[in-house]
Amino acid sequence: MPRSQRSPLLLAGLLATAGVAHFAAPRQFDATVPRALPGTPRTWTYASGVAELALAAGVALPRTRKAAALATAAFFVGVFPANVKMAIDWRHRPAPQKAAAIGRLPLQIPLVLWARGVAKSAEAQA
Repeated sequence: MPRSQRSPLLLAGLLATAGVAHFAAPRQFDATVPRALPGTPRTWTYASGVAELALAAGVALPRTRKAAALATAAFFVGVFPANVKMAIDWRHRPAPQKAAAIGRLPLQIPLVLWARGVAKSAEAQA
């Protein structure tokens, strides 16, 4: 299978894994929800898990891939404040945890670009 065909499936797999993790271990995600958001952190954790599962399904299906990939890029931008909060909250944790939290920040850029690339590939194949 060519790389261009694997890429959307890998992105869908990443999204699905993250979505399931929001339900399997919600506490770790609850802690990253910015306090300024209305409602409970658990509601946001579950909502983002559902969103990731829906995006995974959309990216996996060729018919909805372009729109879902663009929505995925927007989602990755939208969850960035949670990653910033995590980096701030974890600044006094042991070095490996602090490094992981800080490392997530620049990781958002390639994730956004990956999702946009999947959308472009889907458009070219349509």
